[in-house]
Amino acid sequence: MKRIAWEKTTVRHMIELWCLKKHEKQELCKECRELLTYATARLDRCKFGDGKTKCHKCPVRCYRPDMRKKIREVMRFSGPRMMLYHPLEALRYILSR
Repeated sequence: MKRIAWEKTTVRHMIELWCLKKHEKQELCKECRELLTYATARLDRCKFGDGKTKCHKCPVRCYRPDMRKKIREVMRFSGPRMMLYHPLEALRYILSR
């Protein structure tokens, strides 16, 4: 799987987990759908393409400040829980560059 496609899958799983646990929704609520759409659009426009690094190591800040704050919250909550809900994906992330 290409890096951008893999990142989209990972961020989708993290947002779904956030919404399930914090908003107690089986399907994404409007706020979480907007965040997923925004994150996906940012990944589509990444100037590094499939040669990109992890977003937190990137020198370019492509998220708006409000969305960056929200995605950080989601990742801070969902990241540790990924080992329980998506262990292979979490392991791949840990081992990636």
